[in-house]
Amino acid sequence: MFESFSSSEINGPAGALRTLRGGHGAPLLLLHGHPQTHVMWHAVADELAKVFTVVLMDLRGYGDSARVGADPEHRAYSKRAMALDAVAVMRHHGFDRFQILAHDRGARVAHRLAVDHPAMVQRLMLLDIAPTLGMYENTSDAFARAYWHWFFLIQPPPLPEALIESDPVRYVRSVMGKRHAGLGAFAPAALAEYERCAQIPGTAMSICEDYRASATIDLDHDRADRTAGRQLAQPLRVLWGAHGAVGQCFDVLGLWRERASDVSGISLPCGHYIAEEAPALLLEQALNFFET
Repeated sequence: MFESFSSSEINGPAGALRTLRGGHGAPLLLLHGHPQTHVMWHAVADELAKVFTVVLMDLRGYGDSARVGADPEHRAYSKRAMALDAVAVMRHHGFDRFQILAHDRGARVAHRLAVDHPAMVQRLMLLDIAPTLGMYENTSDAFARAYWHWFFLIQPPPLPEALIESDPVRYVRSVMGKRHAGLGAFAPAALAEYERCAQIPGTAMSICEDYRASATIDLDHDRADRTAGRQLAQPLRVLWGAHGAVGQCFDVLGLWRERASDVSGISLPCGHYIAEEAPALLLEQALNFFET
């Protein structure tokens, strides 16, 4: 995978960040979700690189990027802090303006990046999320059962960390394998990489802090945006899986239209892991949406 991409490690605001680059053309940043790494883009990256300069990275706390220490207010894993990592990666590659394709946790980072640094982000496509604040404010029994990990990971330390660290591979397989497509949706090499990275010391802490931040400081930032009337100014395309909990439990477009002025989107016939379950459909959407 990624044989045509060059790999490097840069010094980000809080530690090392793993990044890959390939292709030529307009810059396009790809951000992964939980509990994955940049490898989740393996089925679409080569095709995108025929049209764009594709930059991939591992978010802090994931993959081979740094595990940053926890703090009481969870600032180190706020999406504001994680967005600054993405800024550092893109500037390292020579880009001050770019487009973003992002999934899951990476899509939350992309949302914050586009709000905090609007001049840097031209367009963004977000996969299988609604706004964090909207999801918490509209949580239902069905969502809580489907996304049990949201509420498990935010519990105070050290219990969630200890349970994950007791068997990180089982945690990865439980989170990913219990969704619509099961583990069969993932290429063996990709799944092995997610499992390898889950076993790196500090990963459990990082995952928990990422979700704790989303339930605390990230909500503070989102509420401040709402109070100030700050919205996404960039064209936003949202895709969600027809068989996933997000589309079944939330009015995805309705919630995004509260947060952005130029929103479009559709559901795709797959589950949560769009880039791996329906790569051809994702490529079609991306090539029609992003500017070359």
